[in-house]
Amino acid sequence: MNAPDTEAGIVDAVLAAREPLAIEGNGSKRGLLRPVQAAETLSTRNLSGITLYKPTEMVLSARAGTPLPEIEATLAERGQMLAPEPPDTHALFGVRQPATIGGIVATNLSGPRRINAGSIRDHLLGIRFVNGRGEVVRSGGRVLKNVTGLDLCKLLAGSHGTLGVLTEITMKVLPATEATATLKVAVPDIATGIRALSAGLTSPYGITGAALLPMGPTALLRLEDFAESVTYRAARLREDLARFGEVSMVEAPESRLLWRSIRDADPINGGPDHAIWRLSIRPSAAPALVAALQEAFAARLLLDWGGGLVWVAGPATEEAHQAVLAATIAARGSYTLFRAPEPLRAAVAVIPPEAPALAAIAARVKAALDPAGLFNPGRMRAGQ
Repeated sequence: MNAPDTEAGIVDAVLAAREPLAIEGNGSKRGLLRPVQAAETLSTRNLSGITLYKPTEMVLSARAGTPLPEIEATLAERGQMLAPEPPDTHALFGVRQPATIGGIVATNLSGPRRINAGSIRDHLLGIRFVNGRGEVVRSGGRVLKNVTGLDLCKLLAGSHGTLGVLTEITMKVLPATEATATLKVAVPDIATGIRALSAGLTSPYGITGAALLPMGPTALLRLEDFAESVTYRAARLREDLARFGEVSMVEAPESRLLWRSIRDADPINGGPDHAIWRLSIRPSAAPALVAALQEAFAARLLLDWGGGLVWVAGPATEEAHQAVLAATIAARGSYTLFRAPEPLRAAVAVIPPEAPALAAIAARVKAALDPAGLFNPGRMRAGQ
């Protein structure tokens, strides 16, 4: 493994590469998507440290290998946070190393607050990265109002290290919430639970988390703000939700622990031998999808984002994978094989195929940024 501690070292490693490279930070999400077809690893784990933090301007820059807990601790000291609530996936992947800020951006992973605050991609202000020619590319900047050059930030976010090696990230941060509370609604079925979540999300009370636990089932709606505001809004929302089932209140700190568990998909994590899928669908399609999956195998499920994000855990078999694909296609949604043993990840499509027009654009982007195909070959699709 090559783990330079400077951006210049990353450039040298790319220029010296004669074979494909596996690009990673701490390797905490090495088991995500397909196995990379590369003999050598280029890691940013030593390219670490916060390079700029201006709390009054709500801007933070950090080298790509900076551990996420270090960033969150620094922000917490000044009463601020990463609003998209990126998940801690070390338990899902069975690793000890924490995620890095570069890895979070490369995978564009966001937590329950995405429904209110947007995704990691939405909070990016600027990036620096090394392309396949060994050139350092800067996109965006370090200010909130920024029109510098092409917006490559959005392109690199979610590219899983296939387009360039991120070296520095600049993000918008927001004030942390003072108080939180969660309303639990004991609903009779999944469809009623989805309606309860929808009622909360379309209410004027500023819901920042809307999840459904199929066991029960139980709808969960989170409120965050100043203490007085949370108390007032919780009382009003409780009245509105009473028609869906019995409503109870979860106060802090239990509320924070509950949503941390949902953020990290703890309720469906049954161990490394199981596969985990992450599905994106219309919330109204969730009841039929849940029914189809539960009929196909003993699925453990967690619904987030008002029912639009479905975590599924089940047997790591091609049969189960095909059942998930069939249910997702019927729901007109999208899927990601988030975790599975390597043989399954190598044998099946881990994300949906692209439409021909989009595939042609993606190929041109790849050719422009990584013409020799050095970065994470095979990560997203076989042969790419």
